Amino acid sequence: MTRAAAHAAPRRLRLQKFLSDAGVASRRHAEELIEQGLVLVNDRIVDSLPAFVDPDRDRVLVRGSVVRAQPLDYYILNKPRGVVCTNRDPQGRTRAIDLLPPDAPRVFVVGRLDADSVGLLLLTNDGELAQRITHPRFGVAKEYRVEVRGQIPTELPGQLRAGVYLSEGKAKASDVQVTHRGRQRSVMMITLAEGRNRQIRRMLARYDHPVRSLKRVRIGPLSVRGLPLGACRRLTAREIEQLRRAIEIKPTKPRRRSAPRRSAAKAPARRGSSSSQTASTSPRKKRTTTKPTRRRRIIT
Repeated sequence: MTRAAAHAAPRRLRLQKFLSDAGVASRRHAEELIEQGLVLVNDRIVDSLPAFVDPDRDRVLVRGSVVRAQPLDYYILNKPRGVVCTNRDPQGRTRAIDLLPPDAPRVFVVGRLDADSVGLLLLTNDGELAQRITHPRFGVAKEYRVEVRGQIPTELPGQLRAGVYLSEGKAKASDVQVTHRGRQRSVMMITLAEGRNRQIRRMLARYDHPVRSLKRVRIGPLSVRGLPLGACRRLTAREIEQLRRAIEIKPTKPRRRSAPRRSAAKAPARRGSSSSQTASTSPRKKRTTTKPTRRRRIIT
């Protein structure tokens, strides 16, 4: 392909990324919609991956509704107790998206909190950013204030950092700081770099310390400080830039390969050693030391 043809080629995006960026669903959920045959591209059903679209030329429909690319938007919300993070709730409970302004675009929650937990939520239609925040590979820290029943033992923080085996594998905390230890209750600040379903509650339940309250106070550079319970606001341009810096891929240092050990038998002989002398064409004569003969004295 010539350079001119390459410049004239249409812009191609993965279909699930286009749906995620448009605010239809998260990238994973978008893949499920495609595989269920609910997505049409130019009036044809697309039900297998990989699939690509040109946002400027192709016509995409999901469940009969036209999907158009929309500008990226970002909100933070101080979630109250009893509010659910799903965009669809058959029980009719208050959703996190119900607390956004009426003119807010279609967004979804990044890193959910269960209904009994409160604190910081990030909502956006930026699918790539959402995927990086939730993936353990990028190590975006999420900090929680956790209150448990009873007095926790001194070894508990170390046990949480070392890891607890759950049904889906080993889960651990990046950092644990005890801020209050009492007979009736204890308070800890727990930091996670991963996000599993009800992870902190399940980890502490293994050590017989039920969680009384849980509040997320930080996601990377974002903090809930100064935001009233139930309130939300758009992120500033500076906060978005800080968040993007936090999810950049950090290069890993390559491991140094240790030089293979040479065995004594294969080691090259040094100049002047006995082996080199033996292999030499004109070997030097060995110096021999002989004891002087002792003359006998003859007495006549």
